[in-house]
Amino acid sequence: MANKSKLFDDAVASLTSLPGIGKRSATRLVLHFLSRPQEEAIDFVQTIENLVKNIKYCKKCHSIADDEICPVCASAKRDQSFLCIVESVRDVMAIEETGQFRGVYHVLGGIISPIEGIGPEDLNIETLKSRLQEDGIKEVLMAISPTIEGETTIYYLSQIIAPLGISVSTISRGVSFGGELEYTDEVTLGRSILARLPYNIDKE
Repeated sequence: MANKSKLFDDAVASLTSLPGIGKRSATRLVLHFLSRPQEEAIDFVQTIENLVKNIKYCKKCHSIADDEICPVCASAKRDQSFLCIVESVRDVMAIEETGQFRGVYHVLGGIISPIEGIGPEDLNIETLKSRLQEDGIKEVLMAISPTIEGETTIYYLSQIIAPLGISVSTISRGVSFGGELEYTDEVTLGRSILARLPYNIDKE
């Protein structure tokens, strides 16, 4: 049954559109905002508005950034010759939490999935090719979720990388097949990066 306040119901409906937020959780959040000083709710809304309007995507790696180049790509302390290829920004965050990777990233923006109509042309592969040819990359780590679509993506990219003479490795199978990288605990993920395995493709 709807509440008598349409404003309240609209706020609940907006929050339930977020991942993992059901109607009960949304209702509790709206009631929480109403119980706090008005300035807190206004600050929260302004923070989200500022995020949406001003967030950028790094021109090199496609991760989120406040400027045109993200702090990782701009850092002299990172190994610019060691490139980690990931599916999403969430995976960058997961790997950074481990503290075990000191290279740089390239966010594909998805993985190849013919069933969902996602092909190589829909991903950030052209900019990846440029980086591989121009940035002095010596090793590529494929930190992509070990699903069927992920393995397809790894194989496709390895065929692009192989002629360039760049070493290719994958995270070790501490991350179980079929698992999503972003949901792997940081200890397991960190060990999988340290115990990365060479990736070899069959040459016809």
